[in-house]
Amino acid sequence: MGRRSKGRPINGWLVVDKGVGITSTQVVNRVKWLTQAQKVGHGGTLDPLATGVLPIAMGEATKTVAYVMDARKGYRFTVRFGESRDTDDAEGEVLASSELRPSDEAIEAALAPFRGEIQQRPPIYAAVKIQGERAYDLARRGEKVELEPRPVRIDRLDFVRRVDADHAEFEMECGKGTYVRALARDLGEVLGCHAHVSKLRRTAVGGFTLEHAVSLNALEGVVQEDSLPQVLVSVATALAGIPALAVTEPQALRLRAGQPIRVSPGLFGGEQPSAGGTVLITQGGDVVAIGRFDDGEVSPLRVFNLKGGHAARA
Repeated sequence: MGRRSKGRPINGWLVVDKGVGITSTQVVNRVKWLTQAQKVGHGGTLDPLATGVLPIAMGEATKTVAYVMDARKGYRFTVRFGESRDTDDAEGEVLASSELRPSDEAIEAALAPFRGEIQQRPPIYAAVKIQGERAYDLARRGEKVELEPRPVRIDRLDFVRRVDADHAEFEMECGKGTYVRALARDLGEVLGCHAHVSKLRRTAVGGFTLEHAVSLNALEGVVQEDSLPQVLVSVATALAGIPALAVTEPQALRLRAGQPIRVSPGLFGGEQPSAGGTVLITQGGDVVAIGRFDDGEVSPLRVFNLKGGHAARA
């Protein structure tokens, strides 16, 4: 017999509104301790300085983490002009300073080159690997870190308001791998005044928004009231942008056994899948599998064991 996992078999996404000064790993550990869930992971790291949406995968939802990591993200952040810092945020050491402060018109004009597909150099304090080691580990040891620019996508970048002479607030929607800290650094260079991020709040990760989010303090109360299922978000929410296919129970059994099924492209709801594209398969409202559609056939890639909803009690 296989070894039984310790903890409660909870399946679904918990969207935490992360507070400032705590790491994403600490949030995961706290959630696991509070809920006693068998399996917990997160869908996209937030720096300790940052607050906001941190999706936490529980149970079968951990199989969809990669799709959440690839999802578009939304941020609201404040840039502090006049100082560059080694971490490109308020937690770092000051590298250079300037008395120059850009006008609102200069800020607005400087944003255009940062929209769309751009090349961005990650901060040296980043999780990017260099010959097997994280860049931030090398930087903390005082070693020289050189990172090459890489392509990222910024779908929306808006100048919201001028907080005061030193600070301005922005909103951004972007693709995977985009660093807000790097954007602030580069904006300061373009404006000739140096800059870094002083405040950062993530407002969305794919289909997960602040409307879904609960704080760790609120979560403690939810657990004490035994009402966790009321705040969980379904596994399917992480896969909302994928073409969907509803199948029969015999087809679901075949897919869960690792076998392909034949389907007509016209049966997909919403966007039609491309050849070799990823599809979401459901049956009776439950997620059955993530599959690949090719030449009229769907083959399972990841299979889920969800019945009767997204939360199960031990």
